[in-house]
Amino acid sequence: MLGSDLAEQIRDRSNGTPLGDVMSRIAAEINEDRQTLLDLMGQLGTTRNPVKEASAWLAEKTSRIKLRGATGEPDHGLFMAVETLMLGVRGKLAMWTAFERITDKHPGLKAANLGELIARAQSQLDALERERLRLAEGVL
Repeated sequence: MLGSDLAEQIRDRSNGTPLGDVMSRIAAEINEDRQTLLDLMGQLGTTRNPVKEASAWLAEKTSRIKLRGATGEPDHGLFMAVETLMLGVRGKLAMWTAFERITDKHPGLKAANLGELIARAQSQLDALERERLRLAEGVL
C-alpha cells in the first residue's frame, strides 16, 4: 500500500520527465507485486495485520509531506521520496529472496515465480538508483 501510493505520487509529480516515465513502470509493477503477495498470503492461510496496515496508512500520509519538500525545495522532496521507495523495494527483494529459500517448507510459495519477482525487484532498485543519483546532482 505505502509503496504503490508513494510510487504513484512520485509518478504524478514527475509527469513528463524521465523520472515520471520510470515511475509509471515501477508503480504498475509494485501494484502487481502487492497483488502477488496478497494471493500468496491467501494460499498460505495468513491474514493482514491491522496494526501494520494502520502504520502503513500513517507513513503514506507522512510521505505526502516529504514529497512536497519540507525544505521548500521540491526536488529535495522527490529525492527523499525516491530514497524512501528504495528502502521499500529493498525490503521486498529481501522478502522474495527469503521466500525462495523456504519453498520446500511452504509449497504454496511455489505458485509464485519468485525468480522473476527477485529479478524485477532488482531491476526496480537499479532504475531507482539511477534516478536518485540524477536527483542528487541538483539537490546536494
